[in-house]
Amino acid sequence: MKTDRTQALRRRVRRLTWVFILGLVFSGATAIPLEAELGWLAQIVGVPWDAGLHGWIWQIWMGLRETNTHYPFLAYGTDWLAFGHFVIAIAFIGAWRDPVRNAWLFDFGLIACALVMPYALIFGGVRGIPIWWRLIDCSFGVLGAVPLWLCRQWTFELATREETALSSVTAPQQRLKTT
Repeated sequence: MKTDRTQALRRRVRRLTWVFILGLVFSGATAIPLEAELGWLAQIVGVPWDAGLHGWIWQIWMGLRETNTHYPFLAYGTDWLAFGHFVIAIAFIGAWRDPVRNAWLFDFGLIACALVMPYALIFGGVRGIPIWWRLIDCSFGVLGAVPLWLCRQWTFELATREETALSSVTAPQQRLKTT
């Protein structure tokens, strides 16, 4: 018999896992139409008037336009980036369906989120990405880690509760077999 706490934990894990899955899908989907998205953003921020955010957005948009005009095949890399997000999201369906059996996915996700930070800082520096933009990229690792960490904690509690419930059911059966 599942307790109210067990059911509540399972609901919480499923909800936060679903939020994480949707975040991955959304993040992946936005990697495909980058030129159009940056064009819209450039129109919103207006003419670049400084070397900060305005100038950076315009520089990225102009670079993407130029690249896509002359070398459209390079955008295929961001198509594969999106595909990677989608595949990881699909993997997390296992954690959504059975968090205790697939608890390892929460560890996998936490490791991936932790690796976002050195990856963004190192390769962003190599590619000339401003530090403030690399810190924004790092924030995705931090934001992704929060629901994963909570799901991991709640899944451990779920596993303990299920083991306790299972042992209380099987212990009398074991005693009957030994007599």
